[in-house]
Amino acid sequence: MRNAQVRFVSYRHTSYSVLGDGVPPMCSCARVSVGLSLLLSGALRLGEGIIGNAVQLRDVPNAVKWTGPQMPLAERFGKAWFRMKPSQKTGQTKPGRAMAGACPVSVQGKTMTAEPFLTDAGPFAEAERAAVYRAIHTRRDVRSQFTDRPINDATLLRLLTAAHHAPSVGLSQPWNFIVIRSEAVKLRAQTAFAKANAEAQAMFPEDRRALYSSLKLEGILTAPISLCVTCDHSRGGPVVLGRTHQPQMDVYSTVCAVQNLMLAARAEGIGVGWVSIFDPADMQQLLDLPNHVSAVAWLCLGHVDALYSEPELQAKGWAQRVPLADLVFAERWGRRA
Repeated sequence: MRNAQVRFVSYRHTSYSVLGDGVPPMCSCARVSVGLSLLLSGALRLGEGIIGNAVQLRDVPNAVKWTGPQMPLAERFGKAWFRMKPSQKTGQTKPGRAMAGACPVSVQGKTMTAEPFLTDAGPFAEAERAAVYRAIHTRRDVRSQFTDRPINDATLLRLLTAAHHAPSVGLSQPWNFIVIRSEAVKLRAQTAFAKANAEAQAMFPEDRRALYSSLKLEGILTAPISLCVTCDHSRGGPVVLGRTHQPQMDVYSTVCAVQNLMLAARAEGIGVGWVSIFDPADMQQLLDLPNHVSAVAWLCLGHVDALYSEPELQAKGWAQRVPLADLVFAERWGRRA
């Protein structure tokens, strides 16, 4: 017996096999079916391990076999792996059914351990990559270009789903989304903005104030929907993985959700304007936020038919994009790459 074949049937119904020295592509499987075929003559004997604990192929040169700790896979990876169910009659544990995951394997001494639930992570197709970068490069902060076309619920749900799939420290997901359609609430928000905006204008040098006052910095009353993205600082309990030394990471995580939503909105033809000129206390009162929740972003959402070809603040002379070369350092601060 010189060779053994292992076939993995993935959730995409794609078959993978390994012969001799080959290493199989590993993937997350909705159902793993392990079929053993003898390619040449010889006997194949299963060891004492059983599905549900560990499977071993013994006395088979060059065979593919289980490696790693001999502990129940159900304990290592949870219900998604091989489940052991006690018999209702005898109470004894029986091997469960293969549910999901990929097997750690060794081929002629070469070990390849696959984590469960891994999926293909190759590059996108060229058109898909171009679409992602197009969304990044053409996204604009929208204030004046909103149309009066309503955003349907299905589109809004897609945007919120995209936001909810943002990375978060410790998988804490500290965000909530307050959808605001009420004209009365939006009017109160616009009033709060106007008060803060007058204070902000006075903070700039006198020679900048005229340009500042000419800029439209919100679209609260013209956008069909306002969305307040909040951060719950208590989410995950008093100790959160990744926040032990940088507690502000929950706010950074919430900003990732905002960015996800902005990029998804660009793909949907939805404009987004982030209004940040508010007194936080006004937002707390306006939206009845508890003390452990902060308003991170007030977003104005609406369909757009046209966008600036460059950032609006750049087009109107307030600021210019900094060259990337001026922002990249090597190994330490200030050392040009």
